[in-house]
Amino acid sequence: MKLTHTIARVLENKRENRILSISPDQTVYEAIKKMAEYGVGALMVMSDNQLLGIISERDYARKVVLQGHVSKDILVREIMTTAVVSVNPWRPVDECLAIMTEHRFRHLPVMENDAVVGVVSLGDVVKWIISEQEEVIHELEDYVVGSYPC
Repeated sequence: MKLTHTIARVLENKRENRILSISPDQTVYEAIKKMAEYGVGALMVMSDNQLLGIISERDYARKVVLQGHVSKDILVREIMTTAVVSVNPWRPVDECLAIMTEHRFRHLPVMENDAVVGVVSLGDVVKWIISEQEEVIHELEDYVVGSYPC
């Protein structure tokens, strides 16, 4: 099944399309606390509405915990991922999934005119794909039993 719908459709179907962010000058502890509060695995690192990077639980585990640092002593800017890959809202879902798989990350900022308009997680994309597949299955079942509208 080719996923030709755009990532904008995934954003539309999310319960909340909030962009959770943190300043690069805040502590890693504050970032982890915010992630826990909202039940997310990453935050956009922003300053003056400009995306500077992403901080994820993976960054925390690898760059703080494993190196023996204390999260209250380290700033977000010291461990954030700065090589951010983003997409525009009109990018097909299958391409976005391929990008996330190829680069081995779980959060993908969606940008339009240099502004973050949303963030999709791998979970968001998988949930959307399952929903689309269920819809296709339902339509095929209706067709087979003859209740599909002509």
